Amino acid sequence: MYDNIFDEIFVTFSRELERRGIALPSVSEIAGEDNDPYRILVSTILSLRTKDKVTIERSKALFEKAKNVYELYAMDSTELAETIKPSAFYKRKAENLKEIAKIIIEKYDGKIPSTMEDLLSLPGVGMKTASLTLNLGFNELAICVDCHVHQILNRIGIISTKNPDESEKELRKILPKKYWIPLNEVLVSYGQGICKSVSPLCSECPYEKKCKKIGVDKHR
Repeated sequence: MYDNIFDEIFVTFSRELERRGIALPSVSEIAGEDNDPYRILVSTILSLRTKDKVTIERSKALFEKAKNVYELYAMDSTELAETIKPSAFYKRKAENLKEIAKIIIEKYDGKIPSTMEDLLSLPGVGMKTASLTLNLGFNELAICVDCHVHQILNRIGIISTKNPDESEKELRKILPKKYWIPLNEVLVSYGQGICKSVSPLCSECPYEKKCKKIGVDKHR
């Protein structure tokens, strides 16, 4: 049942994104360069509550100064904070990045951990960051559910959950594994460009007639 539904959603959304020339999320763009787990982990942390343009610019600026966790840990804390500014909560993120680098050096011999449990033990790393790191950095199956994934699938009516964590648990039961990795990229881009949190472009969406529009003004 769900296989066909997700097949249709994935194909429909992907074609519409391609037709409109909407790019992949910032972390996916950065990961596409070499799929380095270090770059993915750090850029995902910077992306939280931050616009894609800023994430890309600040990530690249940081990686010019810190190509690995050793160089990251060696950076002056003030310089690190200024380098990632204006990423949202940049001072807190800078503190977390320094601590993450220290832990990875001391506990994991400078290598980014490759399990969900180990990643979630790092300061400032939640399910989204851990899942994206596993997905893009290690090609491991993990469902990455952020606000866009949560919102769109609830709007369509496939799931009925209160937050991204609940959505992640529910999707583990029904989402075909072939979509565990690419789901986030497609739905994040679709959420940013078409199925927006405020004023979604329902009349322009090719899936509009099949969407239940839960929580959306039906007169739109």
